[in-house]
Amino acid sequence: MADNNKEKIWIELADTNPIALSISPGEEENYRKAEELVNTLWRKWMNRFNSTSDDVLARVAFQFARLYLEAYGENRKVNDFLTDLEKRLETFLGNED
Repeated sequence: MADNNKEKIWIELADTNPIALSISPGEEENYRKAEELVNTLWRKWMNRFNSTSDDVLARVAFQFARLYLEAYGENRKVNDFLTDLEKRLETFLGNED
């Protein structure tokens, strides 16, 4: 099923071949920011570590995965807190289901 609302962009990560992506309108800014973040860290670490491009790109991928998991865990804590707060407010206000 073709999605007529998609637009095609190309991103370039590290020294790999350009990657074609089909994205929804309005998403390009986030994709470009992500591309820039990866490339900035890759360039910095290429100068820092005596490794191949692939090794450094693997380190970059690991770093972003680790940061994602930390953010995900923090978001879960906030969600759990808000859910508990909502239950307490409902009890306090006498609006229990």
